[in-house]
Amino acid sequence: MIASLSGIVKAIHHSTIVIEVGGVGLLVQVPPRISSSLHIGRSASLHTSLLVREDALTLYGFESVEDRALFELLQTVTGIGPKVAQSALNIYESPELAGIIQRGELSPLEKIPGLGKKGAQRVVLELKEKVVGGVGSKSSVTDLWRDQLNEALLGLGFNAKDSLEAIDGVQDQFADASTEPIDLLLKAALQLRGRRP
Repeated sequence: MIASLSGIVKAIHHSTIVIEVGGVGLLVQVPPRISSSLHIGRSASLHTSLLVREDALTLYGFESVEDRALFELLQTVTGIGPKVAQSALNIYESPELAGIIQRGELSPLEKIPGLGKKGAQRVVLELKEKVVGGVGSKSSVTDLWRDQLNEALLGLGFNAKDSLEAIDGVQDQFADASTEPIDLLLKAALQLRGRRP
C-alpha cells in the first residue's frame, strides 16, 4: 500500500497531477482544490490511497490523513465510488463534511456531483454513527491499527467496503486490537473474509 508520497510536481491538470519520486513520475488523482494550490517545479507531499482493480492501479492524493480516511469511508456506502467520494472532498473539507453527515443534513450532501437525494440519504443512514466525534478520531493512537490494517487489506486487493467490514470483524474478535501485532490482525482479517493468509 502506498500511504504517502513526497516529490517534485512535474505536471498539473484539473484533477490529476504528476509527482516525480525517485526518478519515477506518479500520476495522482486529486480534488481540484488541491491541484490549484500546487506549482510545477515545487515539492509536494500527499497522503494517498491506492485503488486496486483488475485493469488499473489508481492513486488518490489528499492533504491530510483525515481526508483520506473519509474518502475511504465514503466508498463503503452502497453506490458510492472513488469519483463521487473525491467530489465530496473537493466541495467540503473533511471536518465540515463529517459534521454535515453527523447532523443528518441532506441538502449540502445533495450538492455533491453524482450523489443526488437518494445517495445523500444513504450516506447519512450508513455513516452517521461512524463519524461520531469527527473523522479525526479515526487517526487517534488507539485506532492507528485500523488505519494500518486497512492499508494492508487495500494493498491486497480488497475494496474499501470489504476492508472495513473485515476490520470491524477483527475488532469484535480481540479485547483490545491496538495491543496486538499487525500481522496477527491481518491474518485474522483474511480468515474472516475466507482468504488464506
